[in-house]
Amino acid sequence: MTIREFKMPDVGEGLTEAEILKWFVQPGDTVTDGQVVCEVETAKAAVELPIPFDGVVHALLFEEGTTVDVGQVIISVQTGPAGEEAAAAEVPATVAAAAPAAAPAPAQAEEPAAAARQPVLVGYGVSQASTKRRPRKAAGDVAAQNGTAAPAVVPAQPAAAQNGTAAPAAAGAARALAKPPVRKLAKDLGIDLATVVPTGDGGVVTREDVHAAAAAAIAPQVAAPAAAAPAPVQAPAEVAPQAAPAQAGRETRIPVKGVRKVTAQAMVGSAFTAPHVTEFITFDVTRTMKLVQELKEDPDLAGLRINPLLLIAKAVLVAIRRNPDVNASWDEAAQEIVLKHYVNLGIAAATPRGLIVPNIKDAHAKTLRELSESLSDLVATARDGKTSPADMQNGTLTLTNVGVFGVDTGTPILNPGESAILAVGAIKLQPWVHKGKVKPRQVTTLALSFDHRLIDGELGSRFLADIAAVLEHPRRLVTWA
Repeated sequence: MTIREFKMPDVGEGLTEAEILKWFVQPGDTVTDGQVVCEVETAKAAVELPIPFDGVVHALLFEEGTTVDVGQVIISVQTGPAGEEAAAAEVPATVAAAAPAAAPAPAQAEEPAAAARQPVLVGYGVSQASTKRRPRKAAGDVAAQNGTAAPAVVPAQPAAAQNGTAAPAAAGAARALAKPPVRKLAKDLGIDLATVVPTGDGGVVTREDVHAAAAAAIAPQVAAPAAAAPAPVQAPAEVAPQAAPAQAGRETRIPVKGVRKVTAQAMVGSAFTAPHVTEFITFDVTRTMKLVQELKEDPDLAGLRINPLLLIAKAVLVAIRRNPDVNASWDEAAQEIVLKHYVNLGIAAATPRGLIVPNIKDAHAKTLRELSESLSDLVATARDGKTSPADMQNGTLTLTNVGVFGVDTGTPILNPGESAILAVGAIKLQPWVHKGKVKPRQVTTLALSFDHRLIDGELGSRFLADIAAVLEHPRRLVTWA
């Protein structure tokens, strides 16, 4: 029998970790070369991982939701002639080996797991067989195995004390399942997680469970006579834990990881590295909106997604051709401005995993049809969470359409490494002076933020004015091209 291990690959350039979102296989399943076995989320995108060999799944070494370092083994597969029969025999054996010994000391109980492989994150146990958690044993079963009686009352476990049931035995019990923040909370409150009754999915101890255990531990002390110390001294220490459960439902903490974490770091870095300047322009786009409608009805463009953003993107490309110096980046190490002779046009896309900015490669060389197809593919891929890291690299300038949310304008932050970002506001029917008379016209506002190291006020103003000029009179898409 041969066991082959599949390690977490570097699915993005230079990324050091990824979170396992979902397993598509389980121990005992047959897999073939190229079959997708799991989906992981990196700091940039969600990626499906194919297995590079044939065999039978021997063990899944990390659970869903666990962040794993690149290079860590995540799945083992049995290969060779033994096939499924050997795998079927190995899986129960591995589960049995992972079960706790009869009555080991705490330090000895953890030695085998530590010798095999260290957990990536503190508080996340390493499963050697399956992602399914072992059912917790009742206190009576543990006591029977160990030949000892379980404690009659454990102050930190109210359910056991009130119902008259035996509390879990500390020695030999499986390690409590809890996330690192919950473990820290328990440590701060002096609560032993092994004595806490879990209410979370799969037997996971939650913050509310810890707070409830802390409150229950204080309750007997308050009811008992204060013999060791005066009541006024004990009161301040007892009141705070009792108030915690009432506060627990007032807040929800969301771990920041994956795309959201990197986006936050990138925005902070951009805001405090590149000197931002933002300019605004409000103008009449009635003619552009009419052109959008005409293009939708054009049989030559049947099947394409035609919308105002398409023509705005084309207007930006025309304006870049007229003002090529805006298409640049800043090389901090060399203290140089790098002019780009290509345009990788970024499109900010809101996805369930956060805001990402994939870009259309060589957008400057695309026809209107090609640009429309690229925009549609980009948006569909982003919404499905399938955008690859390569699609989000080497952007030069970005468009963000805040108008779809009914927002008039904003002050967007530059995507790191880019020279400018254009925010497109909502297009609304407003009173406007047209040919000397006030008439209802389609009006919008554009906001251009740019890196003042690369683009001075004159260049930035000229570039923004050219975009507006094209959209105000869309025939310039032809005459200025």
